[in-house]
Amino acid sequence: MGTVIVAVLLAAVVFFAVRSSLPHFRGEGGCCGGSGEKPEKKKLEGKEIAEKIVHIEGMHCEHCKNSVESAINRLEGAVAHVSLRKKFAVVKMDRMISDEELRTAVEGAAFKVTGIERKQ
Repeated sequence: MGTVIVAVLLAAVVFFAVRSSLPHFRGEGGCCGGSGEKPEKKKLEGKEIAEKIVHIEGMHCEHCKNSVESAINRLEGAVAHVSLRKKFAVVKMDRMISDEELRTAVEGAAFKVTGIERKQ
């Protein structure tokens, strides 16, 4: 009888642990200390003149995505849309922003840039 009780308690603990971890595995949790707040929507002030794709490693959740988006959006003349699943940011610009500026912004948010390409 004691073994059955222990097995039931253990099963309950495992069930609740897995259930609470599901948002993290779907990229919705705040695994990196996130508050779940989304960055403000930003629009370009001028006409879009260029678009770059920044490939990024180290993003695990929605908070990571929001951190990268906010870091790039702080650059004057840049608006970013980040794909957590595809691990890249599409950056639209109304002024030319160097690859180094983009790399510095992303790496300043504690992520690694693996490549930057100009979208034609």
